[in-house]
Amino acid sequence: MGLVMKKYVHDDCLLGIWEITEGFALLYNMLDLSDEEKDTLNSFKSHNRKLEWLSVRVLLNHMTGPGIKIFYNSNKKPFLTDRSYHISISHSNKLTSIMLSQRHRIGLDLEHVSNKISSLAGKFLTPEEERAVDPGCRKYHVYLYWCAKEALYKICDKQNINFREDIIIDPFVPAAEGTVTGKVHTDAIREDFTLKYFKYDDYAIVWCFK
Repeated sequence: MGLVMKKYVHDDCLLGIWEITEGFALLYNMLDLSDEEKDTLNSFKSHNRKLEWLSVRVLLNHMTGPGIKIFYNSNKKPFLTDRSYHISISHSNKLTSIMLSQRHRIGLDLEHVSNKISSLAGKFLTPEEERAVDPGCRKYHVYLYWCAKEALYKICDKQNINFREDIIIDPFVPAAEGTVTGKVHTDAIREDFTLKYFKYDDYAIVWCFK
């Protein structure tokens, strides 16, 4: 399938989504990997992890053109080697997604809606958030909460943040697309955010910028 979405969702925030239907060899041959990148790729034991890693770089090439590389800091937050854009990356099941912005900090999360996160809701939802979940579409609603918290975790550089205690999402009614508000409050961070979300096939996607 390859590229299924490439569009500006706000201002200079460019969202790209890639559906992984290609095999390893095809994705690999779409890239000109450095020796260091090849070593990183070969270090992954999981075949699916290799496909995810390759698809991220193929998608980035479709969004920026070839030549720009990704590196990670000690918190595993991604950056581009030429610092031309802020970048946020997410992948789940068969989809890989990237958001780029030259002017804004950004956070993006994409999740395949299954039963996986729902069973763990008590570990990341506050009692107030749990009470706000719509029982009629609980699975999707819980995934939106999770994605929102992941997006805020990423935009705040993944630094010493507890999902349940430090990231609070205000009550909202889930829809196919919409807006939610939330905050990250720690000893080092006190910020409020507006997040956008939408449903794509069986996936929940949430993003934010600041």
